[in-house]
Amino acid sequence: MAFVHLHTHSEFSLLDGANRIPELVAHVQKLGMDSLAVTDHGNMHAAWSFYEEAKARKIRPILGFEAYLAFGSRRATQKPADAPSQYSHLVLLAKDRAGYQNLIKLSSIGFTEGFYRRPRIDKEVLAEHAKGIVCLAACLSGEIALYLRQQRYDKARASAEWFARTFGKDDFWLEIQSHGIDEEAIVTEGMLRLGQELGLGVVATNDAHYLRREDAEAHDLLLAIGTGSELDDPKRFRFTGTESYVKSEQEMRALFGDHPETLANTQTIADRCEFTFDKKYFVPAFPRPEGFASEEALLGHLALEGIKVRYGDPIPAPVQERLEYELGVINTAGYAGYFLIVQDFIRAARDRGIPVGPGRGSAAGSIVAYALRITDVDPLKFGLMFERFLNPERVSMPDIDVDFCFERRGEVIEYVRQRYGRESVGQIVTFGTLKARAALKDVARLLRIPPGDADKLTKLVPSGPAFAMTVDEAARKVPELKELVAKDPLYERLFNLSSRIEGISRHASVHAGGVVIAPGPLSDYVPVCTQPTKGAGATQNGEDAIICQYDMVGLEKVGMLKMDMLGLKTLTVIHDAVEMVAARHGTRLEMDTLPLDDPTVYAMLRQGRTAGVFQFESALATETLRAMKCDRFDDLVASNALLRPGPLDAGMHLVFIRRKLGQDPVSYPDESLREILEPTYGVITYQEQVMQIANVLAGFSLAEADVLRKAVGKKDAELIKKELGKFVERAVAAGHPKKMVEELSAQLETFGRYGFNKSHSVAYSVLGYQTAWLKAHYPAEFMAALLSSEIGDTDKVVQYIREAREMDLEVLPPDVNESGFKFTVTGERRIRFGLGAVRNVGQGAIESIIAGRAEAPYRSLQEFVDLIDLRLCNKRVVESLIAAGALDAMGDRAALMVALDPALGEAQLAQLDRVSGQSSLFGDGPTPTRSRAGGLPEAPPWTEAERLTKEKEVLGFFISGHPLERWRTEVELFGTRTTATLHEWSEHTVTIAAVVTVVKRQISKKTGKEYARLVLEDFHGTAEAIVFPDAWAKLNQSIMVDRATLLTGGFSLRDRGEERAPFVIEQADGLAELRAAGQVGVALRWRAPDAPPPEALRAVAALCAAHPGPSPLYIEWSDGNGERLRLRSRSLRIAPDDHLVRALSDVLDRASVHFVKAN
Repeated sequence: MAFVHLHTHSEFSLLDGANRIPELVAHVQKLGMDSLAVTDHGNMHAAWSFYEEAKARKIRPILGFEAYLAFGSRRATQKPADAPSQYSHLVLLAKDRAGYQNLIKLSSIGFTEGFYRRPRIDKEVLAEHAKGIVCLAACLSGEIALYLRQQRYDKARASAEWFARTFGKDDFWLEIQSHGIDEEAIVTEGMLRLGQELGLGVVATNDAHYLRREDAEAHDLLLAIGTGSELDDPKRFRFTGTESYVKSEQEMRALFGDHPETLANTQTIADRCEFTFDKKYFVPAFPRPEGFASEEALLGHLALEGIKVRYGDPIPAPVQERLEYELGVINTAGYAGYFLIVQDFIRAARDRGIPVGPGRGSAAGSIVAYALRITDVDPLKFGLMFERFLNPERVSMPDIDVDFCFERRGEVIEYVRQRYGRESVGQIVTFGTLKARAALKDVARLLRIPPGDADKLTKLVPSGPAFAMTVDEAARKVPELKELVAKDPLYERLFNLSSRIEGISRHASVHAGGVVIAPGPLSDYVPVCTQPTKGAGATQNGEDAIICQYDMVGLEKVGMLKMDMLGLKTLTVIHDAVEMVAARHGTRLEMDTLPLDDPTVYAMLRQGRTAGVFQFESALATETLRAMKCDRFDDLVASNALLRPGPLDAGMHLVFIRRKLGQDPVSYPDESLREILEPTYGVITYQEQVMQIANVLAGFSLAEADVLRKAVGKKDAELIKKELGKFVERAVAAGHPKKMVEELSAQLETFGRYGFNKSHSVAYSVLGYQTAWLKAHYPAEFMAALLSSEIGDTDKVVQYIREAREMDLEVLPPDVNESGFKFTVTGERRIRFGLGAVRNVGQGAIESIIAGRAEAPYRSLQEFVDLIDLRLCNKRVVESLIAAGALDAMGDRAALMVALDPALGEAQLAQLDRVSGQSSLFGDGPTPTRSRAGGLPEAPPWTEAERLTKEKEVLGFFISGHPLERWRTEVELFGTRTTATLHEWSEHTVTIAAVVTVVKRQISKKTGKEYARLVLEDFHGTAEAIVFPDAWAKLNQSIMVDRATLLTGGFSLRDRGEERAPFVIEQADGLAELRAAGQVGVALRWRAPDAPPPEALRAVAALCAAHPGPSPLYIEWSDGNGERLRLRSRSLRIAPDDHLVRALSDVLDRASVHFVKAN
């Protein structure tokens, strides 16, 4: 009989398995084997993908896992005194459906009840769930093997007898292995003896952790990465030898030739294991109110009532027809319960005041979803298609993704847990993989390649959202890398090893929004694991969240009800802005009913004021809206669809813009398609248009058209050829010219590379429009909400503060009398900083501050510390508030700091007295007093530099000023980049005017020379830069911390295409020295016929003569018709200071006098 591998680990034995499932199954097929078991450590992550891959290759999949079996109770954290180890290993295989059900139960229990360093089960649960399972005694770490290794034969025998009783003699097998490990001989001898004495079968296995012998080194790397050890650490965990690979039958026979029955037994076991996943869906029953006999009846009732609200009563005929059609499809497919569940938790969210998005994905194409308020986008108004969401001819579980307020998404998940049972609701696992750069960095660390060199090498590997290379591709195609690898054997080894572990799963994490709801406990349907909860997914009682061991794809394949409940900051921003508008103006905005044709909104977008506008903040989106002269909602929808890698590469956005502006003629492949393509100027933009074209030209039903749409999107050449062939045949048969149809068919095939879902584009454009509308009409409230949403992201806060100031909004420092946790609006155009953005000041402290001012504002430092709870607001909190300027109304910051200790001392004594109920010598009772004003001692005020430095320490940036402010003229004249744009690669030299805030000196391990890494700050935020050794040797006296500097440099060719290219500094000049060096001049501008009168010119000459200096004076003259002239004074050189400019402005006018860059 043939040999079957029954003890095999995949990459999902995380960092202890190097077998990728497709490669593993293909290799086993190549070896001529008909069956395979995958037995990962403690989990069943691989079960579905392995099952599907094996079935596709006609290999029998045997599902299982290698369990961690506790000695004693699974709940105990201490091992019994006589136990040989903390836990043992045990291989469990599913013989049938009952066995699979018990496997998923056991794997789940290991996590939910027995997790202590490893997911452990014990003999109690093993006995309860033994039915349908084939059990193997496992490797050297198996319980029986551990006893045999310790020469405790009686214990080993007793253990074997227990397993045989539990599983039955036919389903428990002693296991022997041969990997060249000395102790294996002892164990093999003991296992064979036990088999004879107890009448138990013995089976030979190979504990396969990697595919081929030569992969042993790559597997060893994974072990070192997983344990965080150095590769050459003699104490680290490692495998012995290179034998843990997927051996052929011939190799196994060579090892176990003396016991051929142990090999034959593998086939015997495999033949007993037959399990097939059922093709069914597991949707929980929706709790129906009385009076409804079925879920279908309840759905019909709710949809009808909702439609009347949406469209009025009587219901228009087209609406009624669409509703009946959709309900028919939904009910026939058996998905009424799904819709009821989704509408229920969305309704619960709305009832709790939790913001819900207008829709996401193809669900916006359903009128039933619109009626139930699952979505807020009218599918008829926007021409959205139900078949794009749920195809009646190829029914699959619908996929409704929902956006909730970022801050309160967890409440919705908690509602679902309470509604359907905590054990029935889980989140979804996802896996982080070793991408090319990550693999190189991990392996470089293990090979002791210096971090600087490793960083240089990894950055040479292209890795961007639109284009990336594998390790192998980069080594072959990137010239600089190719040269380095060819010259250095160490680098060659680095790339070789990295390529062998690239793409392997590194760790498990939780999907951002995925949630599964089962008809009963999840572990009855799929294996689960646990993860401590925090943030938006946290459970109410702080217990570990249940996570499904299968990923999104696997869960869908095994029929589980899954959905995405996503947290979206934009909803929080809109909600907070609306609440502020209501509080300040008494107006309750109805964002869902805003007209989408407000000219003010589009005028603002055309001006490029897109900061904070959802989906349109990027430089590309901003420029696109400007270029197309955006003036209607359809422009937003089209931009959302076109500004993606595919259409951008094809230049379709440019075609759209040119046609919209009338620069190119609008044309249609056929006049019958005008109505479909007219909104997008003849450019095929949406997937729905593909469906409509197939429907109109070829007579496809919309369901058939959806099959075509999927085909062109899958990039499957055979499938595309088949479906487009049908399209051409039927369109020509309908009387359309063959040439036109074939040309259109080619367009549709190209479209498959970039087609986008219109339903999603419309829904997200609605949100984009709402944010733009708020920004246009209630700028202070919108910007306050936007700033609040980014508390904690310093660069974003700086960006939005700058945007607010450019909108003539005043952003004020925090204030204990006005600030809340978030940013708030305190005047018509004034935004007050939120206390939540001050470091060291927590939620409890802020609540105490707000409570203390409830009756009246704080008047002094002493009164402030008297009234707050000093258990929540300690000295560090108050110091941070002073440094941030939150107590500026009570006095100078330096004096407040000096007065703080005595004030706190008095307040603490008073609060202790109040707590103990005693009166002090200075008060009559336990109630805090407001009578003590508390004068401040004299103290030298902080310099501007000290004030700003302390602000930055507690806020992360400057709020009351900026170190660059006095050099603003130089910044604007000489800087070609800001920190916001510094890392955009360019072949040209660029300059940036910034304050150097950090200088980190480092030594190159390659050359031994010193170089520097800098942190720069300007009005836009912060950025990093590097100064290489040769430049640093010349510039280290010019580049100093806190110095305002003009930095000139460029970018390396190897960083071309990088998302953030490192800026390399080559020259540094102090901003303070530019005027003294004559590099800043003054220009006097006027245009004919408005030249100044002679007396004014004489006054100008006199002023200039009175301010001699090194800088040139220019006269810039225009005739008003485009003719310009710039003249430089030969006789006058001036000192270009602010006093001179003000004096010249008094003589002429401010618009006529400018600082300029001298040339």
